[in-house]
Amino acid sequence: MANPCFDNVLAVLNRMVPDRPTLFEMFMNTPLYLELAGEEFADPQDDLGELRLLINAFKNGGYDYATVRSSGFLFPRGEAGMKATRSLNEGSLIRDRKSFEEYPWPDPYDFDASRLEKIAPDLPDGMKLAVMGPGGVLENVIDLVGYEALCFMLVDDPRLVQDIFARVGQTIVRYYQQAAPYDTVGVLISNDDWGFNTQTMLSPEDMRRFVFPWHEEIVSVIHQAGKPAILHSCGNLSAVMDDLIDGIGYDGKHSFEDKIKPVEEAYEEWGHRIAILGGIDLDFLCRETPDKIKERAASLVERTASRGGYALGSGNSIPEYVPVENYRAMVSAAREQYM
Repeated sequence: MANPCFDNVLAVLNRMVPDRPTLFEMFMNTPLYLELAGEEFADPQDDLGELRLLINAFKNGGYDYATVRSSGFLFPRGEAGMKATRSLNEGSLIRDRKSFEEYPWPDPYDFDASRLEKIAPDLPDGMKLAVMGPGGVLENVIDLVGYEALCFMLVDDPRLVQDIFARVGQTIVRYYQQAAPYDTVGVLISNDDWGFNTQTMLSPEDMRRFVFPWHEEIVSVIHQAGKPAILHSCGNLSAVMDDLIDGIGYDGKHSFEDKIKPVEEAYEEWGHRIAILGGIDLDFLCRETPDKIKERAASLVERTASRGGYALGSGNSIPEYVPVENYRAMVSAAREQYM
Protein backbone atom coordinates (compact mmCIF):
# COMPACT_ATOMS: atom_id res chain seq x y z
CA MET A 1 0.00 0.00 0.00
CA ALA A 2 1.25 3.49 -0.85
CA ASN A 3 2.04 5.90 1.95
CA PRO A 4 -0.51 8.66 2.57
CA CYS A 5 -0.03 11.75 0.45
CA PHE A 6 -2.47 14.58 1.06
CA ASP A 7 -1.24 16.25 -2.12
CA ASN A 8 -3.48 13.80 -3.97
CA VAL A 9 -6.54 15.19 -2.19
CA LEU A 10 -5.41 18.73 -2.97
CA ALA A 11 -4.96 17.80 -6.62
CA VAL A 12 -8.52 16.43 -6.76
CA LEU A 13 -9.95 19.53 -5.08
CA ASN A 14 -8.05 21.73 -7.54
CA ARG A 15 -9.63 19.67 -10.37
CA MET A 16 -6.24 18.29 -11.34
CA VAL A 17 -5.05 14.72 -11.90
CA PRO A 18 -3.64 13.16 -8.70
CA ASP A 19 -0.57 10.93 -8.81
CA ARG A 20 -2.78 7.90 -8.19
CA PRO A 21 -6.48 7.09 -7.82
CA THR A 22 -7.69 8.80 -4.65
CA LEU A 23 -10.32 7.70 -2.15
CA PHE A 24 -12.83 9.87 -0.31
CA GLU A 25 -15.26 8.96 2.45
CA MET A 26 -16.81 11.39 4.92
CA PHE A 27 -17.28 8.76 7.62
CA MET A 28 -17.65 5.01 8.00
CA ASN A 29 -18.80 2.93 10.98
CA THR A 30 -17.32 1.67 14.24
CA PRO A 31 -16.89 -2.04 13.31
CA LEU A 32 -15.20 -1.06 10.05
CA TYR A 33 -12.95 1.44 11.82
CA LEU A 34 -11.95 -1.27 14.28
CA GLU A 35 -11.25 -3.76 11.50
CA LEU A 36 -9.21 -1.31 9.45
CA ALA A 37 -7.27 -0.04 12.44
CA GLY A 38 -6.70 -3.49 13.89
CA GLU A 39 -7.32 -2.25 17.40
CA GLU A 40 -10.06 -1.52 19.90
CA PHE A 41 -11.50 1.85 20.76
CA ALA A 42 -9.77 3.45 23.71
CA ASP A 43 -11.53 4.87 26.74
CA PRO A 44 -14.30 7.19 25.46
CA GLN A 45 -12.79 9.92 27.63
CA ASP A 46 -9.48 9.61 25.77
CA ASP A 47 -9.86 12.11 22.91
CA LEU A 48 -6.43 11.35 21.49
CA GLY A 49 -7.06 7.61 21.63
CA GLU A 50 -10.16 8.05 19.49
CA LEU A 51 -8.26 10.20 17.00
CA ARG A 52 -5.39 7.69 16.82
CA LEU A 53 -7.82 4.92 15.97
CA LEU A 54 -9.52 6.99 13.25
CA ILE A 55 -6.14 7.98 11.79
CA ASN A 56 -5.00 4.36 11.68
CA ALA A 57 -8.29 3.20 10.19
CA PHE A 58 -8.25 5.76 7.38
CA LYS A 59 -4.54 5.21 6.74
CA ASN A 60 -4.90 1.43 6.54
CA GLY A 61 -7.93 1.88 4.32
CA GLY A 62 -5.84 3.72 1.75
CA TYR A 63 -6.98 7.27 2.50
CA ASP A 64 -4.72 10.31 2.59
CA TYR A 65 -6.58 11.95 5.47
CA ALA A 66 -8.77 11.06 8.44
CA THR A 67 -12.13 12.69 9.09
CA VAL A 68 -12.59 14.02 12.63
CA ARG A 69 -14.54 16.66 14.53
CA SER A 70 -12.52 19.45 16.09
CA SER A 71 -14.18 19.11 19.51
CA GLY A 72 -17.30 17.88 21.26
CA PHE A 73 -19.22 21.01 20.27
CA LEU A 74 -22.92 20.52 19.43
CA PHE A 75 -26.04 22.63 19.74
CA PRO A 76 -28.10 21.59 22.79
CA ARG A 77 -31.18 19.76 21.54
CA GLY A 78 -34.46 18.43 22.85
CA GLU A 79 -34.83 14.94 24.23
CA ALA A 80 -35.68 13.51 20.80
CA GLY A 81 -33.10 15.59 18.95
CA MET A 82 -30.48 12.88 18.51
CA LYS A 83 -32.72 10.02 17.35
CA ALA A 84 -31.74 8.52 14.01
CA THR A 85 -35.35 8.34 12.76
CA ARG A 86 -37.90 10.90 13.84
CA SER A 87 -40.29 13.61 12.75
CA LEU A 88 -38.44 16.76 11.74
CA ASN A 89 -40.61 18.64 14.24
CA GLU A 90 -39.79 16.32 17.13
CA GLY A 91 -37.54 17.65 19.85
CA SER A 92 -37.61 21.25 18.62
CA LEU A 93 -36.83 23.89 21.23
CA ILE A 94 -37.42 27.24 19.50
CA ARG A 95 -41.05 28.11 18.77
CA ASP A 96 -41.19 31.88 19.17
CA ARG A 97 -39.16 34.94 20.09
CA LYS A 98 -39.21 34.11 23.80
CA SER A 99 -37.87 30.55 23.36
CA PHE A 100 -35.26 31.91 20.91
CA GLU A 101 -33.98 34.36 23.51
CA GLU A 102 -34.04 31.74 26.29
CA TYR A 103 -32.20 29.07 24.29
CA PRO A 104 -28.72 28.35 25.79
CA TRP A 105 -26.68 29.33 22.77
CA PRO A 106 -23.28 27.57 22.92
CA ASP A 107 -19.89 28.96 21.90
CA PRO A 108 -17.46 26.62 20.09
CA TYR A 109 -14.57 28.33 21.89
CA ASP A 110 -15.90 26.94 25.17
CA PHE A 111 -14.97 23.49 23.81
CA ASP A 112 -11.36 22.35 23.66
CA ALA A 113 -10.09 21.81 20.10
CA SER A 114 -6.44 21.49 21.12
CA ARG A 115 -6.50 17.78 20.33
CA LEU A 116 -6.05 18.87 16.71
CA GLU A 117 -2.59 20.07 17.74
CA LYS A 118 -1.81 17.38 20.31
CA ILE A 119 -2.38 14.58 17.80
CA ALA A 120 0.36 15.89 15.46
CA PRO A 121 3.02 13.33 16.58
CA ASP A 122 0.59 10.50 15.73
CA LEU A 123 -0.26 11.77 12.27
CA PRO A 124 1.75 9.86 9.63
CA ASP A 125 3.95 11.85 7.29
CA GLY A 126 1.95 13.02 4.31
CA MET A 127 -1.40 12.66 6.05
CA LYS A 128 -3.78 15.42 7.19
CA LEU A 129 -7.02 15.72 9.11
CA ALA A 130 -10.34 16.56 7.47
CA VAL A 131 -12.49 18.42 9.99
CA MET A 132 -16.23 18.05 9.59
CA GLY A 133 -18.77 20.29 11.26
CA PRO A 134 -21.35 19.87 14.02
CA GLY A 135 -24.06 19.57 11.38
CA GLY A 136 -24.73 22.53 9.14
CA VAL A 137 -26.59 25.82 9.18
CA LEU A 138 -29.87 24.55 7.73
CA GLU A 139 -29.70 21.20 9.53
CA ASN A 140 -29.28 22.82 12.93
CA VAL A 141 -32.03 25.36 12.35
CA ILE A 142 -34.39 22.53 11.39
CA ASP A 143 -33.35 20.59 14.49
CA LEU A 144 -34.00 23.61 16.72
CA VAL A 145 -37.25 24.79 15.11
CA GLY A 146 -38.74 21.77 13.31
CA TYR A 147 -39.11 21.54 9.54
CA GLU A 148 -42.86 22.06 9.25
CA ALA A 149 -42.72 24.72 11.97
CA LEU A 150 -39.92 26.50 10.07
CA CYS A 151 -42.03 26.56 6.91
CA PHE A 152 -44.89 28.23 8.81
CA MET A 153 -42.49 30.61 10.55
CA LEU A 154 -41.13 31.76 7.17
CA VAL A 155 -44.58 33.23 6.53
CA ASP A 156 -45.63 34.19 10.05
CA ASP A 157 -42.40 35.68 11.40
CA PRO A 158 -39.63 36.00 8.78
CA ARG A 159 -37.68 38.37 11.05
CA LEU A 160 -37.43 35.65 13.69
CA VAL A 161 -36.32 33.18 11.02
CA GLN A 162 -33.60 35.63 9.97
CA ASP A 163 -32.44 35.97 13.56
CA ILE A 164 -32.36 32.21 14.16
CA PHE A 165 -30.31 31.60 11.02
CA ALA A 166 -27.98 34.43 11.99
CA ARG A 167 -27.34 33.01 15.45
CA VAL A 168 -26.79 29.47 14.16
CA GLY A 169 -24.70 30.71 11.24
CA GLN A 170 -22.48 32.91 13.42
CA THR A 171 -21.89 30.01 15.79
CA ILE A 172 -20.90 27.59 13.05
CA VAL A 173 -18.59 30.19 11.48
CA ARG A 174 -16.83 30.39 14.86
CA TYR A 175 -16.48 26.58 14.87
CA TYR A 176 -14.55 26.75 11.59
CA GLN A 177 -12.57 29.80 12.71
CA GLN A 178 -11.35 27.75 15.65
CA ALA A 179 -10.48 24.61 13.65
CA ALA A 180 -9.13 25.95 10.35
CA PRO A 181 -5.75 27.36 11.51
CA TYR A 182 -4.34 24.11 12.94
CA ASP A 183 -1.41 22.80 10.88
CA THR A 184 -2.68 19.22 11.16
CA VAL A 185 -5.89 20.19 9.34
CA GLY A 186 -5.71 19.92 5.56
CA VAL A 187 -9.35 20.34 4.54
CA LEU A 188 -12.64 21.23 6.19
CA ILE A 189 -16.05 19.75 5.42
CA SER A 190 -19.30 21.66 5.78
CA ASN A 191 -21.94 18.96 6.26
CA ASP A 192 -25.39 20.45 5.75
CA ASP A 193 -28.19 18.56 4.00
CA TRP A 194 -30.00 21.03 1.77
CA GLY A 195 -32.58 18.95 -0.06
CA PHE A 196 -34.54 15.80 -0.74
CA ASN A 197 -35.18 13.79 -3.89
CA THR A 198 -36.85 16.47 -5.97
CA GLN A 199 -35.75 19.88 -4.65
CA THR A 200 -34.13 21.89 -1.88
CA MET A 201 -35.66 21.85 1.62
CA LEU A 202 -36.50 25.55 1.26
CA SER A 203 -37.13 27.39 -1.98
CA PRO A 204 -33.97 28.49 -3.81
CA GLU A 205 -34.91 32.08 -3.00
CA ASP A 206 -35.13 31.32 0.73
CA MET A 207 -31.91 29.29 0.58
CA ARG A 208 -30.19 32.35 -0.91
CA ARG A 209 -31.73 34.66 1.68
CA PHE A 210 -31.23 32.65 4.86
CA VAL A 211 -28.70 29.83 4.31
CA PHE A 212 -26.15 30.71 1.67
CA PRO A 213 -24.77 33.93 3.21
CA TRP A 214 -23.52 31.86 6.17
CA HIS A 215 -21.97 29.27 3.88
CA GLU A 216 -20.17 32.10 2.11
CA GLU A 217 -18.70 33.11 5.47
CA ILE A 218 -17.76 29.51 6.30
CA VAL A 219 -15.95 29.08 2.99
CA SER A 220 -14.28 32.47 3.38
CA VAL A 221 -12.92 31.49 6.81
CA ILE A 222 -11.61 28.17 5.43
CA HIS A 223 -10.03 29.77 2.37
CA GLN A 224 -8.43 32.53 4.45
CA ALA A 225 -6.66 29.76 6.37
CA GLY A 226 -5.33 28.44 3.04
CA LYS A 227 -7.46 25.28 3.13
CA PRO A 228 -10.02 23.89 0.66
CA ALA A 229 -13.70 23.60 1.58
CA ILE A 230 -15.95 20.63 0.81
CA LEU A 231 -19.73 20.66 0.92
CA HIS A 232 -21.44 17.43 1.95
CA SER A 233 -25.13 17.81 1.17
CA CYS A 234 -27.77 15.25 0.35
CA GLY A 235 -30.72 16.00 -1.88
CA ASN A 236 -31.45 17.46 -5.29
CA LEU A 237 -29.40 20.64 -5.55
CA SER A 238 -29.69 21.17 -9.30
CA ALA A 239 -31.43 24.52 -8.85
CA VAL A 240 -28.63 25.88 -6.65
CA MET A 241 -25.47 24.28 -8.03
CA ASP A 242 -24.41 27.59 -9.60
CA ASP A 243 -24.79 29.20 -6.19
CA LEU A 244 -22.60 26.70 -4.37
CA ILE A 245 -19.93 26.70 -7.11
CA ASP A 246 -19.76 30.31 -8.30
CA GLY A 247 -21.39 32.17 -5.42
CA ILE A 248 -20.31 30.36 -2.27
CA GLY A 249 -17.11 28.96 -3.75
CA TYR A 250 -16.93 25.38 -2.51
CA ASP A 251 -14.00 23.38 -3.89
CA GLY A 252 -15.64 19.95 -3.74
CA LYS A 253 -19.14 18.46 -3.60
CA HIS A 254 -19.98 15.20 -1.84
CA SER A 255 -23.16 13.10 -1.63
CA PHE A 256 -24.87 11.79 -4.76
CA GLU A 257 -27.80 9.43 -5.39
CA ASP A 258 -28.64 7.57 -8.56
CA LYS A 259 -32.35 8.44 -8.33
CA ILE A 260 -31.45 12.14 -8.30
CA LYS A 261 -28.44 12.24 -10.66
CA PRO A 262 -25.90 9.41 -11.03
CA VAL A 263 -22.40 10.55 -10.18
CA GLU A 264 -21.25 9.82 -13.73
CA GLU A 265 -23.71 12.44 -15.00
CA ALA A 266 -22.80 14.86 -12.21
CA TYR A 267 -19.13 14.59 -13.15
CA GLU A 268 -19.85 15.33 -16.81
CA GLU A 269 -22.07 18.30 -15.98
CA TRP A 270 -20.15 19.91 -13.11
CA GLY A 271 -16.75 18.20 -12.88
CA HIS A 272 -15.01 20.96 -14.86
CA ARG A 273 -16.19 23.50 -12.26
CA ILE A 274 -16.03 21.68 -8.92
CA ALA A 275 -14.41 18.47 -7.66
CA ILE A 276 -16.79 15.53 -7.49
CA LEU A 277 -16.31 13.24 -4.50
CA GLY A 278 -17.63 9.73 -3.98
CA GLY A 279 -20.90 8.94 -5.67
CA ILE A 280 -21.23 5.15 -5.67
CA ASP A 281 -24.91 5.15 -4.71
CA LEU A 282 -25.54 3.74 -1.24
CA ASP A 283 -28.45 1.57 -2.38
CA PHE A 284 -26.30 0.21 -5.21
CA LEU A 285 -23.49 -0.40 -2.74
CA CYS A 286 -25.82 -2.39 -0.48
CA ARG A 287 -27.73 -4.44 -3.06
CA GLU A 288 -25.34 -5.19 -5.92
CA THR A 289 -22.73 -7.93 -6.07
CA PRO A 290 -19.10 -7.15 -5.32
CA ASP A 291 -18.24 -7.77 -8.98
CA LYS A 292 -20.81 -5.23 -10.22
CA ILE A 293 -19.68 -2.70 -7.61
CA LYS A 294 -16.03 -3.08 -8.54
CA GLU A 295 -16.90 -2.81 -12.22
CA ARG A 296 -18.73 0.50 -11.72
CA ALA A 297 -16.01 1.87 -9.44
CA ALA A 298 -13.28 0.92 -11.91
CA SER A 299 -15.24 2.56 -14.70
CA LEU A 300 -15.41 5.79 -12.68
CA VAL A 301 -11.69 5.70 -12.02
CA GLU A 302 -11.05 5.16 -15.74
CA ARG A 303 -13.54 7.87 -16.80
CA THR A 304 -11.83 10.49 -14.61
CA ALA A 305 -8.21 9.32 -14.81
CA SER A 306 -7.03 11.80 -17.45
CA ARG A 307 -9.27 14.70 -16.42
CA GLY A 308 -8.89 14.66 -12.64
CA GLY A 309 -11.16 16.31 -10.10
CA TYR A 310 -12.60 13.05 -8.80
CA ALA A 311 -12.08 10.85 -5.73
CA LEU A 312 -13.71 7.43 -5.42
CA GLY A 313 -16.11 6.60 -2.61
CA SER A 314 -19.71 6.05 -1.62
CA GLY A 315 -22.52 8.43 -2.42
CA ASN A 316 -22.91 9.28 1.25
CA SER A 317 -21.08 7.22 3.90
CA ILE A 318 -20.46 3.62 4.99
CA PRO A 319 -23.08 2.72 7.63
CA GLU A 320 -23.01 -0.71 9.28
CA TYR A 321 -25.61 -2.16 6.92
CA VAL A 322 -23.26 -1.89 3.93
CA PRO A 323 -21.76 -5.37 3.44
CA VAL A 324 -18.05 -5.18 4.16
CA GLU A 325 -17.23 -7.20 1.05
CA ASN A 326 -19.09 -4.62 -1.06
CA TYR A 327 -17.14 -1.77 0.51
CA ARG A 328 -13.91 -3.64 -0.16
CA ALA A 329 -14.93 -4.22 -3.77
CA MET A 330 -15.49 -0.49 -4.27
CA VAL A 331 -12.17 0.69 -2.84
CA SER A 332 -10.24 -2.12 -4.52
CA ALA A 333 -10.87 -0.42 -7.87
CA ALA A 334 -8.53 2.34 -6.71
CA ARG A 335 -6.23 0.52 -4.30
CA GLU A 336 -5.18 -2.24 -6.70
CA GLN A 337 -3.57 0.36 -8.90
CA TYR A 338 -1.08 1.45 -6.22
CA MET A 339 -0.54 -1.57 -3.97
